[in-house]
Amino acid sequence: MYQIIVLLPLVGFLIAGLFGGSIGAKASEYVTSSLLVLAAVLSWIAFISFGLGEGETLRVTMLQWIQSGNLAVDWSLRIDRLTLVMLVVVNTVSALVHVYSIGYMHHDPSRPRFFAYLSLFTFAMLMLVTANNLVQMFFGWEGVGLASYLLIGFWYKKPSASAAAMKAFIVNRVGDFGFLLGIFGVFVLFGSVNLDTIFAGTADLAAQLGGHGADAAGEGAAHGDIVLHFLGYALPMSGALTAVCLLLFVGAMGKSAQIGLHTWLPDAMEGPTPVSALIHAATMVTAGVFMVARMSPLFELSPTALTVVTFIGATTAFFAATIGLVQNDIKRVIAYSTCSQLGYMFVALGVGAYGPAIFHLFTHAFFKALLFLGAGSVIHAVSDEQDMRNMGGLRKHIPVTYWMMVIGTLALTGFPLTAGYFSKDAIIESAYVGHNAMAGYGFMMTVLAALLTSFYSWRLIFMTFHGEPRASHEVMHHVHESPMVMLVPLFVLAAGALLAGLLFEGSFVGEGYGEFWHAALFTGAENHVLHDMHEIPFLIAILPFVMMVIGLVTAWIFYIRSPRTADAVAQRNPGLYQFLLNKWYFDELYDLVFVRTAKRLGRFLWKTGDGTIIDGFGPDGVSARVLGVTNRVVRLQTGYLYHYAFAMLIGVAALVTWMMVGGMN
Repeated sequence: MYQIIVLLPLVGFLIAGLFGGSIGAKASEYVTSSLLVLAAVLSWIAFISFGLGEGETLRVTMLQWIQSGNLAVDWSLRIDRLTLVMLVVVNTVSALVHVYSIGYMHHDPSRPRFFAYLSLFTFAMLMLVTANNLVQMFFGWEGVGLASYLLIGFWYKKPSASAAAMKAFIVNRVGDFGFLLGIFGVFVLFGSVNLDTIFAGTADLAAQLGGHGADAAGEGAAHGDIVLHFLGYALPMSGALTAVCLLLFVGAMGKSAQIGLHTWLPDAMEGPTPVSALIHAATMVTAGVFMVARMSPLFELSPTALTVVTFIGATTAFFAATIGLVQNDIKRVIAYSTCSQLGYMFVALGVGAYGPAIFHLFTHAFFKALLFLGAGSVIHAVSDEQDMRNMGGLRKHIPVTYWMMVIGTLALTGFPLTAGYFSKDAIIESAYVGHNAMAGYGFMMTVLAALLTSFYSWRLIFMTFHGEPRASHEVMHHVHESPMVMLVPLFVLAAGALLAGLLFEGSFVGEGYGEFWHAALFTGAENHVLHDMHEIPFLIAILPFVMMVIGLVTAWIFYIRSPRTADAVAQRNPGLYQFLLNKWYFDELYDLVFVRTAKRLGRFLWKTGDGTIIDGFGPDGVSARVLGVTNRVVRLQTGYLYHYAFAMLIGVAALVTWMMVGGMN
């Protein structure tokens, strides 16, 4: 069954990609969507039935892959609770996106190509989350990057889409290079890239260190006890472990759009809206979170690395939330929300709360996919308009979409008993009781981000659906509700956004934690975050709810009671407004430091008209010199036989002379 789950999207990709032109767009849609729905159903069956057994990790070998010296890599599936959570998330969201796309993309002539790309994307993600070794994980990692490039740039004739696809591809290469170096480092440390061998090695190392992590490794190394011998050098194990963890985290920063490597994520909105839902909700952006959680036995040995993870995650959560306050494109608001929520997940990982991090990944998939697909329904209704300033008053025209968006917003902002209420609050509580140096900073930033999240989320609802219509009369005349093929996926996701927290809170982060996760997530002996987070003060427990209410009320004042208030505040603070509107000027900074520098270097190395570099040797450059030498050599080919005989005679005479002189010596 596990092999079938992984291979079904690949079959869909091959059918739509190779035979889409002959079987037609409708057949491509139905075949790929049916296979993904089947994969999602099987994933849920596997997820539920897995808990009925012993919960032991299963390993399913598909085929032998690489065997070179000590490097042995098979295509092997690792099935444990973490894998099954990801299978449910990826296949459920992907199946719903496939079905939704039947309605959303009905006018596009390239539908077979689109559905083939969707299925390829899903297969690559499944390769990543089922990997039993780091090489296979990297294969899926790069496959997801390739498929995202194809999907973001699907409308390749649109310059902005092509530029966004290139940007996503290039920025992710930076992170991927770090991830690759991290894999090399793991192989040096443990002599293997297989997860079982790595985890056994970390367990042995932890036992040697007395359970005190990599800090103790540094003390041992200072006395010559615990040292890594590499290329003839003795390196302290603490530094090696921390370096490897940080390199792996650089890869996670790229895929999961953490601050510094986040710039590709908002631009990915240039792809079709179903692509935005697939990338931002459950698949590509969660790959980094999954990878750090999977490697928790290694990260638990490096408190320094976990501190860095906490700092980056907390900064991203706040940074992205501030930008979301002023964005006017409905999809970009949700995109920055994704960036911020990923920061929450990394805060939880950084303080050692791996269960709450994956719990938020799980619930976030439902309400964020709901918001993106709901935004697509809005865009579909208003003739492809995405600027919220040109909307307003849509509540009466598309009531079903309105209520679906409200449900997604309630879950995102943490309204009591919704999915986000349980998972996001668990992260804030874990940050409050965390023990690393950045835990307090993580708590403060996540609380502030909760306030900002509530404000920009309700701002989106009020600007889009409430107030007076700001679109033209012609556009409002054509506003219509989406077809059922687009609404049914919204209903399913809305159920998840409302019920996922209630149903699974006890298993993911509550009393059933140990039985549920078994050995899929590793928590060190001195990590008591999960225990301590259930004993926090009452005021801390209700603080996220208070922030949610303040954000809601503020947004209502700004955009419903006194609609001119927002403009007035922006005019009074033009510098701050432009700073946020221009996304903290990260793109401009990168353009100045990297893009323009690379262009200048390229122009310097490719001078063609100023007599330097390539054309700098003589009046006409290197190319003219090559042509001159060639012309002289060509003259030797006269076509006369006696010329060739004379040349041969000279050659023979020279050879005999050389042999005679050599013999005399």
